[in-house]
Amino acid sequence: MLTVNVRSQTQGVGPVDPAHLLQDLIRFDTSNPPGNERPCLEFVASTLAEAGIESQFLAREADRPNLIARVRGAGEASPLLLYGHVDVVPARAEGWTYQPFSGDVIDGVIWGRGALDMKGGVAMLIAALLTVAGRASPPATDLILVLTSDEERGSRLGAKFLVDEHHDLFSGVRYAFSEIGGFTEWVGDRRLYPVQVAEKQRCLVRATIRGSGGHPSTVVHGTAAARLGRLLTRLDKRRLPAHVTPLGREMIGAMAQALPAYQRLALQGLLREQVTNRLIPLLGKDAAPLDALLHNTATPTVIRGGDSSNVIPTEVTVDLDGRVLPGQTPTELVQELANFAGDLAEFELIEEEPPARADPDMRLYPMLADILRQADPDGVPIPALLPGYTDARHFARLGIQTYGFLPMRLPKEISVDLIHARDERVPADALRFGTGCLVEAIDRYPAMAGDQL
Repeated sequence: MLTVNVRSQTQGVGPVDPAHLLQDLIRFDTSNPPGNERPCLEFVASTLAEAGIESQFLAREADRPNLIARVRGAGEASPLLLYGHVDVVPARAEGWTYQPFSGDVIDGVIWGRGALDMKGGVAMLIAALLTVAGRASPPATDLILVLTSDEERGSRLGAKFLVDEHHDLFSGVRYAFSEIGGFTEWVGDRRLYPVQVAEKQRCLVRATIRGSGGHPSTVVHGTAAARLGRLLTRLDKRRLPAHVTPLGREMIGAMAQALPAYQRLALQGLLREQVTNRLIPLLGKDAAPLDALLHNTATPTVIRGGDSSNVIPTEVTVDLDGRVLPGQTPTELVQELANFAGDLAEFELIEEEPPARADPDMRLYPMLADILRQADPDGVPIPALLPGYTDARHFARLGIQTYGFLPMRLPKEISVDLIHARDERVPADALRFGTGCLVEAIDRYPAMAGDQL
């Protein structure tokens, strides 16, 4: 383990424009693999040091550290954690309108890998911290900024390492702001702002399919490969049983109230488990984003089988990326798959990530929703369940409730669909909008959480 402290006595430096900061962050190629996050985090440490904020690096691997900075407050509430990751998924320049690590600004829009996931959010967190720390009086409570490596490849060197080996740094922390939430999602002409309060649990399930073997020059029926095809077709065409979780009910109910009557009734119908699976195909693209929020899912990713091209294999396997709803377990997903597949395959649980809370702590949600309504009176905040997973799963092991609250007011042509995609970009004004919301949330937090000391 490597520890490095960065110190400065400089005081009184003003807050940074998150848009300019994002440009600088994008220009560090932190594609994971290999990562190489250190130069980017050293830049952040230097930026903090210019404002008199001390930071330290903690690392399992020297070139892939994690940055931790703490701004001391008046102790009026439990410390507030602000965290994000600086690694990004790889980006090939081919097909991009502008170079993915250029940080170019075109017509007020910043282009580059990580603009949405999540260097844009990191820029907002840093800018908000500097704004609050730069005031004449200290904040009402301690603020802890954590920027991690390796989130895009499982967090072994990042959040998992910190929680496993440096959990004392988070003593007393109950709440955190991080990804992914607050981005505008358009439904027709309505702007929705999902605030993530929970996420699905990932697991790996392996299906083993057995069948007839023999020489490929003969006609052999019932081979493992043929049975695999039937299984994959069934997974593609059918759904596992529907589950309407309490959060799913609240999320879809809030969405429905923001929509015209005909859409409202259709969405509310999804909340009846006995008709959910029949109704989703009828609603088309409007219901597609909700499909994963109403089901456990298992998506084929890796297929293995056969040792020779002239031998029919008697056994093949397929790895299924499982995502489990809060309140469900990976074991229950395995049983659902067994019931679903019948005698086509045998299923076993290979690995699982830490589970999400079945009952998220919603204490701060009304405050965050109010901030969004004030910032955008025409927008509609809703509590959200994330189909994927984030570093929140690791901090949850310490009892920390994460709110995905990095608000960005986005136009229709820029959406979360650009995350991990070509031409990822974000309007500079969206970052400034979100930074203002974050500062307001930090300021209002002690009044909401003051009795949690």
